[in-house]
Amino acid sequence: MSFEALQRRAASAGRRADWLAEELPAHFVVFDVLQAGGEVLLKQPYAARRARLEELLAEYALAPPWLLCRATDDVQVAQEWPATWTQQPGVEGLVIKGREQRYLPGVRGWYKVRSRDTTEAVIGAVTGALARPRSLLLGRYDTAGALRPVARSTPLRPETTRSLAGQLTAAGPGHPWQDVRFTASWGSHTPLEVVLVEPRLVAEIDVDTAQDLGVWHHPVRLVRLRDDMLPGDVAAFGEGATPAAG
Repeated sequence: MSFEALQRRAASAGRRADWLAEELPAHFVVFDVLQAGGEVLLKQPYAARRARLEELLAEYALAPPWLLCRATDDVQVAQEWPATWTQQPGVEGLVIKGREQRYLPGVRGWYKVRSRDTTEAVIGAVTGALARPRSLLLGRYDTAGALRPVARSTPLRPETTRSLAGQLTAAGPGHPWQDVRFTASWGSHTPLEVVLVEPRLVAEIDVDTAQDLGVWHHPVRLVRLRDDMLPGDVAAFGEGATPAAG
């Protein structure tokens, strides 16, 4: 379920790959079948493809690490999932497909519903300029007292930009991110130009569950500034979306 661990496995070879296979065993989770026994199934409805997939796992007595992705056509059951097993780190939410849908290569014929929550983080830097910030770089303090980067926000709305501009303070010497190199996105090597600010403002953010090693994969959305909270009130680095204060 760890994206970072998956990247390590995919980028390794030789003895290291063998060692990681023992330390970080992978599972293969299947959710669709497009061909079986030489028969192309693209034009069959999803319900028929799913039934064929279940038959294949039973026919070959496949068990972990071979897994069938959980599915249901019971709306009430699906509505309960975001509050239960989709809270596990690495499970981003639900994929909704039509039972009668054919498989159309290159076409997204389904909907992804991400599980989301709100939490808090400290504003440590911005893109753009102090007078006109474009997005926020957010962090949380770890147990050693170091401010660790955890997320970047989506582009700020014009009214939010104007409101923030008067509250941000340029960082002085000794900022915890003074030597940190930021990149444009998760897994990217493209450098990102940022302006460091004094880490004194707390932001409430809307996040999904795609988090690895304490860092959110996808951009988060600023909900509001938490004027009632101090940086020390924010949940510690690695604590997911559970805030330390209300």
